Amino acid sequence: MKRSATAPDPVLRVSVAIMAAGTLLLALKVAEDIFAPLMLAIVVGVIFAPLADRLERLGLPRGVVALGIIIGIFFAIAALAFLVEPYITLVIDRIPSIKFELGKLMFEYRGLIQGIGEVSGEIEDALGAAVAESSDATGVPTMKDALFLAPVILAQALVFLGGLFFFLLTRNDIYRWMAHRIGSGPETPMMLERFCAAEKMVSRYFAAISVVNAGLGLAVGAALMLIGLPGAVVWGIAAMLLNFVLYLGPAALAGGLLLAGIVNFDGLMTFAPMAIYLGLNMTEAQFVTPSLVGRHVQINPFLIFVALLFWLWFWGPLGGIVAIPVTLITLRLFDILGDRPSRNPAARPA
Repeated sequence: MKRSATAPDPVLRVSVAIMAAGTLLLALKVAEDIFAPLMLAIVVGVIFAPLADRLERLGLPRGVVALGIIIGIFFAIAALAFLVEPYITLVIDRIPSIKFELGKLMFEYRGLIQGIGEVSGEIEDALGAAVAESSDATGVPTMKDALFLAPVILAQALVFLGGLFFFLLTRNDIYRWMAHRIGSGPETPMMLERFCAAEKMVSRYFAAISVVNAGLGLAVGAALMLIGLPGAVVWGIAAMLLNFVLYLGPAALAGGLLLAGIVNFDGLMTFAPMAIYLGLNMTEAQFVTPSLVGRHVQINPFLIFVALLFWLWFWGPLGGIVAIPVTLITLRLFDILGDRPSRNPAARPA
């Protein structure tokens, strides 16, 4: 049977789709300073969308609601910074003692460190002087570097705030426009429904995860305070925030707590802060989160891991923040993400 002359060639359609996707990714990478904070603004807007809807139902104008949410986020960040600032100052004051403890540790394990240094020297000789030049060029950021980065950070903050305000202000119009462009005719209402469903799912997911992470932060802070670790409040806040970045966040905090144990304790107590955190984190990951979140969202862990690695490589820390929401929204829009089936056979539809 011959193919209709008006029917599009599937190979051509796939090729065009791949080229368009590659061009889009290239544009997102090149203009990272603009698109990364803009994507973060969209994700934050999706998370706070139910709150915005409730405030609008109370009779508040949409512009006032959007501005109020932005002001609330600003004051929440300022309050967090005010709470953490004394502990950060304490850590800065203790930098000399931290360096001394690390130096003593390196002296104790100097044999192993010398062996590693000899191996790295052989590798450097084999690869050539380029490795040495690149390693020498990488140093601790100076005040000059900070001054150069300040305008970029300020510009990204303005992009984020402006994007968040206008997204909250016009998100319903954006959904309708995209549904009309993606779908055609009778498919338009279905696509609009998927946009709304994706928004509700991501918002509920992050609401549940925020409650879980807050509980984890309280538990970690209280446990570290009981064993006498300095700055236990800061570690608890760090445990809450870093738990939003799956896999890598907990790994980074575990390494930090191991370092804190080396600096502040001796003997087996050196590993106590890290062991306490890992125990609480595993309890949260294996029991608490699946019971609260798993019943609503079912995602392949490998897919989440790959998405997280891709967005971290693509946009760095901001990519790690938006990785999970973007993945959830994409899966819901393409109707890939289904609800978890009920374990009760009687509850399943016939």
